[in-house]
Amino acid sequence: MQSPEFTPSPRFDDQPELGDIKINHNVVASIVRLAALQVSGVAGVGGGIVDGISELFTKRRESDHRGVKVNEADEDTYAIELRIVVNYGAEIGKTAYEVQVAVRKQVIAMTGQNVSKVDVIVEGVRLPGDARTPEEKSEDLWPEAPATD
Repeated sequence: MQSPEFTPSPRFDDQPELGDIKINHNVVASIVRLAALQVSGVAGVGGGIVDGISELFTKRRESDHRGVKVNEADEDTYAIELRIVVNYGAEIGKTAYEVQVAVRKQVIAMTGQNVSKVDVIVEGVRLPGDARTPEEKSEDLWPEAPATD
């Protein structure tokens, strides 16, 4: 009785003749945003005044990627910057560090690319019971006037 010959299954990097695989930076930004939101103490990602102003000039209305900037340092290395809002009572330094670790780990796991740095900018603190977004709050600035007939 002869045993069948074992052939290992091909890995994705064993076949370079298939072409290149490129990952859009918006996809990486989505990964970053989701990873940051899973960290305890993070109330939100982006949505600050800087993002609002940049949206006015760039015509980009993709709210999923607000607050995240992805740059490719090398062909296979990302440099990431993200802006977060932390919950009141959370330790800011610890939360920011945990965001750095979570984002780096998730981007490497999902893209296979290296991450040279993850810069975290804490833009604010969300108070307890303040679950509304800045856009929802801005609607309160101009309350509807009662109709007078």
